[in-house]
Amino acid sequence: MTTTETRQAGVRLTRYAHGGGCACKIPPGELEELVAGLTGRTPLTESAGDLLVGLDSGDDAAVVRLPGGTGERAVVVTADFFTPVVDDPYDWGRIAAANALSDVYAMGGTPLVATNLLAWPREVLPLELAREVLRGGLDIAGEAGCHVAGGHSVDDPEPKYGMAVTGVVDPERLLRNDTGRPGVPLSLTKPLGLGVLNNRHKTTGEVFPQAVRTMVTLNRDAAAAALAAGAVCATDVTGFGLLGHLFKLARASGVTAVVDAAAVPFLDGAREAARDGHVSGGTRRNLAWVAPHTDFGRADEPTRLLLADAQTSGGLLVAGEVPGAPVIGELVPARAHRLVVR
Repeated sequence: MTTTETRQAGVRLTRYAHGGGCACKIPPGELEELVAGLTGRTPLTESAGDLLVGLDSGDDAAVVRLPGGTGERAVVVTADFFTPVVDDPYDWGRIAAANALSDVYAMGGTPLVATNLLAWPREVLPLELAREVLRGGLDIAGEAGCHVAGGHSVDDPEPKYGMAVTGVVDPERLLRNDTGRPGVPLSLTKPLGLGVLNNRHKTTGEVFPQAVRTMVTLNRDAAAAALAAGAVCATDVTGFGLLGHLFKLARASGVTAVVDAAAVPFLDGAREAARDGHVSGGTRRNLAWVAPHTDFGRADEPTRLLLADAQTSGGLLVAGEVPGAPVIGELVPARAHRLVVR
């Protein structure tokens, strides 16, 4: 079944999911409680190499220095999958793949090989739709120069798709979320508003091409530009929203992050979608999580929600100036609040 046939058949994939995209993540506060105490474990043998980045700071991917190597390369490993964020199966596959690959780029790495992660209600939705999802993922991985080699599938009441991705990175040129320093500007490489537009799409069926274009755009060039500019600190903006991911960065780096709300870019239609109430539960949980640690100044509720909007395949948040990306704030010495919105 082609994408055109899917539209004609009226299949709305988002109706088969309780959430959508990265908004269906376990809330950040609950997740931190879940994994508390599960860090600092070491393998029983010495053949595993050095774990350079693990669970401790909640970074985007794990990084391991290759054992017995020259030290010039390390392995980056990540996995990401979610429920349908759009109704078009091919676009969903492209978005999910770009989102999974982003974790490697957010560490300054290059993806090498990915495996598919697919859950499908095989007695409810035709397998032709699943094929379109996989085709979308394959095309985006091809654009990234990344192999796709098989994967794993399960029969599941709710459709889910994503990838486990392995890449390489120079351990001396890592982008980490715990290396931010005071006096450094903050750059954002994609506009916000993906969450509210996706939620509007799920509710009304309206299609937002500007959101799809943003979500399928790889963060490859943004990562390369950040590294070329000498950045050492970055993260990508996904399900925990700008404020959630920035809070994790500021906390891990021991600094306070100041956000100029007027400088933050938003997709066309995002403010209207928020005004009309298309705000996901994930976004509201993000805001509740960061609120005790944030000085919101005069920022009103709609602005706070948009800054906490749960993004899917969002951009990179870089401590440093990235050519072509707006500067939305800066890192300053630690204050009473980890985040300040002005």
